[in-house]
Amino acid sequence: MGSSRRTAPGRDEIYKDYAAPIIRRVEGNDRADLATFGIVPRCHIPEGVKAFDTMNARSETVGEKRSFSGAWKKLQLALIPCEAIYEPNYESGKAVRWRIGLADHAPFAVAGLWHEWSEPEGRALSFTMLTLNTESHLLMRRFHKPGAEKRSVIIVPLDQHENWLACRSTDEARSFLSLYPAGDMSAEAAPAPPRKPKATATSES
Repeated sequence: MGSSRRTAPGRDEIYKDYAAPIIRRVEGNDRADLATFGIVPRCHIPEGVKAFDTMNARSETVGEKRSFSGAWKKLQLALIPCEAIYEPNYESGKAVRWRIGLADHAPFAVAGLWHEWSEPEGRALSFTMLTLNTESHLLMRRFHKPGAEKRSVIIVPLDQHENWLACRSTDEARSFLSLYPAGDMSAEAAPAPPRKPKATATSES
């Protein structure tokens, strides 16, 4: 699930393996760091293993899946700051990108997990977003392909940010995993701008 947020170096939309800011709690203090989107970065997938996607972690099975269970059990909880998320809507018969955010258009943060890796140049961070089934959510069930399971990232209310990062058990953390009220959200069609044509190299004789 792509998200839009202000990042360094100047990217507004973040995709797999892009760097984005996350907020996490380290030794009792909250800190912001850049981390790679996808808790298992491409460079850490063993050679010969088919590439797999770890941008989103299913909350229902997060403690069971090898890619996520370590971070979950160690309570490596994160907040991922966003301005919006983008999802495909097929109600017109074809995929149309929609922009989804809060009704008051304020920035928000979604629940995630982080992991630290050893790199040749030092330590590096990666993250994933936690998701939930949305079949009963009046807004978020409108997205994704017909017949596919409807899922959404989890928006953490502003007044719960500190409590989420301070969770002391996985049971406590799981109590935060619920969908944001549809009435407090907004969504509208926001087709992606056309891609710029690639420059064609020419030679002069």
